[in-house]
Amino acid sequence: MTPDDRLLARVRSNCHLSDARHGRNLTLCTYLLEMRELYRWERGVAPSVPLPRADVGNWIAGREALWESLDAADYAPVPVGTVEIDPFAVEAVNRALVPQGLVYGAGIGRFGKPQFFVAALEREEWHEGVRVLVAGREYARDLSPAPAALREDTIYLRLEALERWLWGKAEAWALKRGEGPLKAALDAHDFAGDPMAALARMTRTAAETLILHELGEHAAGRELGPRWEEILAGLTRRPAELFVRAVRDHLADSRVTLPALQRRDASSALHFWFASLDGVRRELWPGLVDAYAAWCAGDGGRALRAATEAGATHWRRVCAEVLALHAAHGNAAEPAIEAFAAAPSSRL
Repeated sequence: MTPDDRLLARVRSNCHLSDARHGRNLTLCTYLLEMRELYRWERGVAPSVPLPRADVGNWIAGREALWESLDAADYAPVPVGTVEIDPFAVEAVNRALVPQGLVYGAGIGRFGKPQFFVAALEREEWHEGVRVLVAGREYARDLSPAPAALREDTIYLRLEALERWLWGKAEAWALKRGEGPLKAALDAHDFAGDPMAALARMTRTAAETLILHELGEHAAGRELGPRWEEILAGLTRRPAELFVRAVRDHLADSRVTLPALQRRDASSALHFWFASLDGVRRELWPGLVDAYAAWCAGDGGRALRAATEAGATHWRRVCAEVLALHAAHGNAAEPAIEAFAAAPSSRL
């Protein structure tokens, strides 16, 4: 079933408004890449098909003109049947949509950017008491879609967004064709032999890993308590937010994702996990990169298991320090958090 026209128009309008307010906060390179992918999605262009540069340029100009017209707008409620629901009241919207075979998502992403989508519901699962709504074809989405997100006790997994993200990673690798975890993951799925079939297999592999990560986030959230989300919501400086998000990611992965992948001996999934270990997350845990190299060299996973076990203790301590800094300084804690982030004791 497809969404009705009123609902679809409203969600798309909220997506445009979010992009208008936050899209240009991206670096120029990231902005152009993500605009190109949004164009590809809107026009229904397959990932492997080259894009016409002139048409993409005209589309970007038109989209930016639309954004300029939205200065006075505000996020609008979502019409469901005869009622209109707050656009961030995700559970209330989905109580009506899920029985219709649809799924709606909304929340605040990185750097305060609201994110919205509506899609066909592929399936509903339960993992350890956590609900997982798996979205298939998407009918509305904003710039920078997150392939997976945890809202309250529900994980939203977006297969279409995940597939496009994976293709982007593979496409970027093809420009340099360097050695490393991404090449190992692509080789494990025979990307060179049949890219589109490999993409489908990679999406299934990565989907399982994302569910594990979000289960880790759920467990970490219960352990850290509601104040962690309050800290995130109040951060205004990017370095502090990147650090706070990274340490909770590491706590989630050291407690749940990495142990589960190692128990399953899921080598291709582990390669993918390390292929996505970049930026602040990689800087904070250099020892894990060494452990991955030892695993690739044939140590049987001993160094990786040891690093993961050490991480579970270390990242809990780091998260406790962040909570303590915020308790001491309140919303003025960001400089202290950034100073702590730069200290050797924050790394492992």
